[in-house]
Amino acid sequence: MPPPRAAPLLLALCARLCAAAFYSRGEFRLAGLFQIHGLTAQPVCARRAAAFKSHGYHLAQTMRFAVEEINNSSALLPNVTLGYEIHDTCTEAANLHATLRALGQKGRRHIELLSALQHYEPRAVAVIGPAPPAATGALIPLCISYEASLEMLSLKRFYPSFLRTIPSDGQQVKAIALLLQHFRWTWVALVGSDNTYGRDGLNALYELLATSDVCVAYRGVIPATKDASSPEFHKLIQILVDIRVNVTVVFSNRRNAQPFFEVVVQENITGMVWVGSEDWSLAQTIWQVPGIQNIGSVIGISVEQAEPTMLKHLQSWENAKERAVSGSAGSTGVGGGNGVSSSEGIQLNCTQHCPGCHLLADTPDIYDIQASYNVYSAVYAVAHGLHDLLGCASGVCSKGRVYPWQLLQKIKQVNFSLHKSQISFDANGNIRKGYNIIAWNWTGRSWAFDVVGAFTVNPDQLHVDQSKILWHTKDHQAPVSVCSWPCAAGEMRLQQNRHRCCFSCVACPAGTFLNRTALYACQACGRDEWAPVGSETCFNRTVEFLSWADPLSWVLLIPTVLLLLLMAGLAVLFARNASTPVVRSAGGKMCFLMLGALACACISILFNFGEPTWLSCLVRFPLFTISFTVFLSCVATRCFQIVCIFKLSTRWPALHEAWQRRGGPALFIAASTMAQAVLCVVAVASGPAGPQRHYNVAAERVVLECGAGSTPGETAAILYNVLLSLGCFALSYAGKDLPADYNEAKCLTCSLLLHLACCAAVLCTRSAFRGRSAAVTAALGALGTLAPLLGGYFLPKGFVVLLRPHLNTAERFQRAIRSYTRRRDD
Repeated sequence: MPPPRAAPLLLALCARLCAAAFYSRGEFRLAGLFQIHGLTAQPVCARRAAAFKSHGYHLAQTMRFAVEEINNSSALLPNVTLGYEIHDTCTEAANLHATLRALGQKGRRHIELLSALQHYEPRAVAVIGPAPPAATGALIPLCISYEASLEMLSLKRFYPSFLRTIPSDGQQVKAIALLLQHFRWTWVALVGSDNTYGRDGLNALYELLATSDVCVAYRGVIPATKDASSPEFHKLIQILVDIRVNVTVVFSNRRNAQPFFEVVVQENITGMVWVGSEDWSLAQTIWQVPGIQNIGSVIGISVEQAEPTMLKHLQSWENAKERAVSGSAGSTGVGGGNGVSSSEGIQLNCTQHCPGCHLLADTPDIYDIQASYNVYSAVYAVAHGLHDLLGCASGVCSKGRVYPWQLLQKIKQVNFSLHKSQISFDANGNIRKGYNIIAWNWTGRSWAFDVVGAFTVNPDQLHVDQSKILWHTKDHQAPVSVCSWPCAAGEMRLQQNRHRCCFSCVACPAGTFLNRTALYACQACGRDEWAPVGSETCFNRTVEFLSWADPLSWVLLIPTVLLLLLMAGLAVLFARNASTPVVRSAGGKMCFLMLGALACACISILFNFGEPTWLSCLVRFPLFTISFTVFLSCVATRCFQIVCIFKLSTRWPALHEAWQRRGGPALFIAASTMAQAVLCVVAVASGPAGPQRHYNVAAERVVLECGAGSTPGETAAILYNVLLSLGCFALSYAGKDLPADYNEAKCLTCSLLLHLACCAAVLCTRSAFRGRSAAVTAALGALGTLAPLLGGYFLPKGFVVLLRPHLNTAERFQRAIRSYTRRRDD
């Protein structure tokens, strides 16, 4: 940078070279809007070195370089040339003048209103810039901006012809949100500059984080037009300290960020992570703040770096231009005046008087390099659009008229590679370009940065290499920024205030689980599922029933099968000895009905095993109950006949004769069985007979059983058999003094007492046991009833028939009857 007193001299020496630096002829002219001097509200002649902006000058030089590079090559526009007209937008008036000039028609100094706007042919086919295009972007037929990142410019309703070669702030907001989620920073503060860039970015980021698991502890604005001594800055920093966040996102331009970080250093804020937006994360004015290396870790968003090859070519071109300008200045002498006229009669105003800019400009910094590549890409996008529009693919470009709306459509469709970067635009005119993730590095003697990751678009993805980040923490690991520590597995978050990230942990109760996608409420398991306390998943309930593979089933099946085999053996034995006195005294043919009834009752036990079905539930209880009623009716009939023969026939012979003549035994058995059948029908009809699932018995099990438990109909049927048993017991007891071969009192009394005990146990436990236990209880009750009756009534008779045949003779039975008669007569 030359000394201040040398600057006016340099400007005066090169005044007459202004037209060559800011204007070039061409068949298709591009307008470039760059801020080469400081922005002022009033149009003043900017001849002071202090007002010079190196950044704008470098961008203007890049545009000139790109145009000349395209003109010197036959690849894109072989037989046509591009021209440029560069304007210094140092004032609002100059900005408006440049816009109107670009809109003006060729060869005229004014804008003519045409009825057919599609035939409008302005002086410039496209405009590169300006940096803040919100005021003029909607007026320009075709505008490609290199630094305007505001998301609102993507609204085609208001900016239909606006494109840009810098990613929009909407993509930057997505990158920052993904970065916070990547490191699991859920308790953060947002601070933004008090301008459109900061406010829009802050609001967009806040809305995006509202749909994620990141909570915003505080959202504030950096005071505008304030220096570091302002109390508002210190108040803002104190709020960041009080809310106890470890991560703060600063979405600000570099101008407002500088005093903010000066106050951060003054307040000795250390050990925090600062996430920076693209505008300041690599700004020299920020990392040169004294003591800023102690504020913690700085991770920022940065536009993708330009290809080194393009930068080398640009530097060589600039060096050549500087040598040419220096030679021309030495032979020209000093010029003067406030304006210079070009060969086309263009009067250049004072804002274009910068022939010595190359001597005033600083060495390009990282922002100059990034923005230069954006300008370079914009010029090449126009060239590719013209290439397609003019049909240059054949080697010769047509030289017809080019209207901005035609060129706009072609530029929207371009897709080309430029120094290893792919250039294309989406439907909103935004370049398909991502960001680099950078981290400050103070390990050396000076400031540096490392590219630690990247954010790519289509689709939106973030990649971060954490091993490249040098954290400020003692363990050199990423710091934690949370309001509440994560809950243990199976614990839901109980929100304590308006911030969902501040919570207490409560274990999910039994029967519920915590879905990792909904951490603030436990969800109930399905009916066929269960979960213990503090569970993250539900488990399938075990369906409980007495399966065939259950060991208890085999324990019960073995005696059941043995009983059936024993009944079958007795039936065969009695059939072969049907005419013997023992079989005839036991009931004769009625024995087979009794054995068949016991066999049916025994078969009904098998319906307690396996998964209950509608058929097994329907058949099981009636089959056992009716079969057992048949058996008891036969026993009662048999006992009554013996008592009649030995005790009542002599007293009431007519009664015994009528009983035998009118088929009393058969009628009684049939009537008793029919009564029981009616009770069974009522029992089946009064309650659900099919299999029922019970979910309230145990949390981890579903009990599958028949019906809904004890019903009045079933209880009545059981009590009916109890009454028959009592009748049989009374009749057998009445014949206790009969001959030994006809005396059933002992065996039947014991058997019936066991049966009654089993009935009482079944009635008392029907409601206590469910499912598998109920099936086991029912099977045991049936076996406990059938086995004693079979053993007490039939086994003694079978024993005599099979092993004591000498006792199975008519003579012996006759002696017993005569002996009983003599005792009774005595």
